[in-house]
Amino acid sequence: MHTPLCGHAEGAPFEYAEHAIKMGLEEIGFSDHAPFVVRELPGITMKHEELPDYYRMIEEVRAKYQNQLRIKIAIEADFVPGYEDKTKALLDDYPYDYVIGSVHYIKNWGFDNPDERNKWDDQSINAVYCDYYELLRQSAESGLYDIIAHPDLVKKFGHRATEDILEEIEKTANTFKQCGVAIEINTSGLRKPVKEMYPALSNLKIYAKAGVPLTFGSDSHQPTDVGCDFDKALALAKEAGYTEYVLFKNRKIERTIKL
Repeated sequence: MHTPLCGHAEGAPFEYAEHAIKMGLEEIGFSDHAPFVVRELPGITMKHEELPDYYRMIEEVRAKYQNQLRIKIAIEADFVPGYEDKTKALLDDYPYDYVIGSVHYIKNWGFDNPDERNKWDDQSINAVYCDYYELLRQSAESGLYDIIAHPDLVKKFGHRATEDILEEIEKTANTFKQCGVAIEINTSGLRKPVKEMYPALSNLKIYAKAGVPLTFGSDSHQPTDVGCDFDKALALAKEAGYTEYVLFKNRKIERTIKL
């Protein structure tokens, strides 16, 4: 769940909380886009000087709804090879309940950015997929993150590998298990050109078999996204073989809940 501070979400945090209550949710977590450690990305991530405002906003809404809704304070931070120390320093700034790691860049290319979509025309799709999964594995091995976001985001615009990448996904699942990170079922894929949740069922089955813990996220960029399509996500989890999911607090698994 995001806030207007990232520059591409709308609605005040209290509106997200209100919609969560309307949807019958008992717990939510805000995880807006952390400042990008390489350079400023206006309209995509927060600025570093906005972090105190982010903490204050979420702390205020958590206090306001403390008798109606459990609200966790988290953050989503890009993994960029070579910038691990800067990322760690950024994440150490606040006692988050969980940190979500995401891969949006392959080298300097924002592969899921609509403004850079045309660059797909000059790429080997199979090579992009392999590079993407390698970065996912590196993000888990960095020890910076608790949850890996939308773990097949590379499909966002509908580009599909033409070669069998099963080995890449199995390697990634095993790495996630060894590193102790969870994944999410992210329902926002249904609202993107690919019209499919992240990850796909075939991938999710591999993560379930490997024993990778599971969380649920709507990747909300507006209040009405909160809890969107969670019924479909629950069905997908069960079909993949998951029997439970986890909740985080203070960067550790707080509870495991049966599906």
